[in-house]
Amino acid sequence: MSVQTEVSINPIQIRSAQKWQQLALGLLCMASISSPQYVWTLLTKPFLERLDVHLPLLQVTFSLLIIFQTFLSPLQGKLIDRFGARRLIGLGTLLTGASWVGAAYSHSLWSLYLLYGVVGGIGTGIVYIGIVGQVVRWFPEQRGFAAGMVAAGYGMGAIVTTLPISVSLSHYGLTSTLLVFGVGFAALGGLASRGLRDAPSASPVISHQACVQRHYSSSQMLKQPLFWLLFFMMACMSTSGLMVTSQLASFAADVGVGQVLIWGMAALPLAMSIDRLTNGLTRPLFGWVSDRIGRENTMFVAFLLEAVAMSLWLTFRHDPLLFILLSGVVFLGWGEIFSLFPATLTDTFGSQHAASNYGWLYMSQGVGSILGGPLAALLYQASHGWVPVFSLAIGLDILTAVLAIVVLKPWRQRFITR
Repeated sequence: MSVQTEVSINPIQIRSAQKWQQLALGLLCMASISSPQYVWTLLTKPFLERLDVHLPLLQVTFSLLIIFQTFLSPLQGKLIDRFGARRLIGLGTLLTGASWVGAAYSHSLWSLYLLYGVVGGIGTGIVYIGIVGQVVRWFPEQRGFAAGMVAAGYGMGAIVTTLPISVSLSHYGLTSTLLVFGVGFAALGGLASRGLRDAPSASPVISHQACVQRHYSSSQMLKQPLFWLLFFMMACMSTSGLMVTSQLASFAADVGVGQVLIWGMAALPLAMSIDRLTNGLTRPLFGWVSDRIGRENTMFVAFLLEAVAMSLWLTFRHDPLLFILLSGVVFLGWGEIFSLFPATLTDTFGSQHAASNYGWLYMSQGVGSILGGPLAALLYQASHGWVPVFSLAIGLDILTAVLAIVVLKPWRQRFITR
């Protein structure tokens, strides 16, 4: 006589385990594409020596990387929604790795533009948009946290590779370093992307954040003025943050704290290390907060935090210790835009077309990348001081915080209710 024991499997528990697995795989994919942007500064000197060109011409490579990462994102998102995340994200990781392998053998500026800038930008853009679209579908009730986690993976992934790449450049040279790490990035991202799966269904949002009754395609979404308010707000915050953060080295040198030793380290590299940490931490932190107290309420707090931190940073700029600590707070109040805005967008317009819809919104980051650094440099050149630069950045922060609570919140509630 045998006794058979039936084991019931809870579908909700299976889905819960799967979504955390998908989040982990998304983090690995994001980490595999972070170095082309964040480690570029280590590659400029070796490329200058190899190509014998001036720095402004070489820096066009980095500009191309950002442009093709951000301004092609609507097309990239459309392809992901149509052909599936696993296939396209796998292709993106391979393109990112191939851009480094190709750059290893680049001996002309134009080939570097094409391989590192164009191919690398397309590859990183596909992965970034695709992974964010994945996790907001898998985490309908924790969209802010999930989007923040994978965005942090992109922001902090280069922390793991920066030191090894620096050591490899000094010991083995530019060609070997790009070749080995390019193959490594492609292998890591490609393997991780093989485990990606579509969320069970693109059901309407069921969290307390929103109750969307339909899923908007990109063409439908672009006809809604509410989307363009979100675009304007994200562009303002992107411009504001990059106006100051892109000029960190110049700001530190002008106020005389760049090489002052704090805790045995020069103030500038120490500040940059803390900034990278807080810039990664803020994304899941404020995303998690927004899941609980609401997107617009969190925007109001976070954006005002950056405005206050910038004001104090400017006021106490000659104090090396406060310079370091307040720079970290500035980044803490800025990086969360990469979790709050994609979560708000999906809450509002549904998850079925999440990747292609976020691709359109992500273009606002490209706008900020183009405007932020040059605008700050022009203001500084015209005024010979940092007060106008900070004043404009602080003004943009306050404007966006007020728009979040006064305009966006009631408008979005009416839109969803309708």
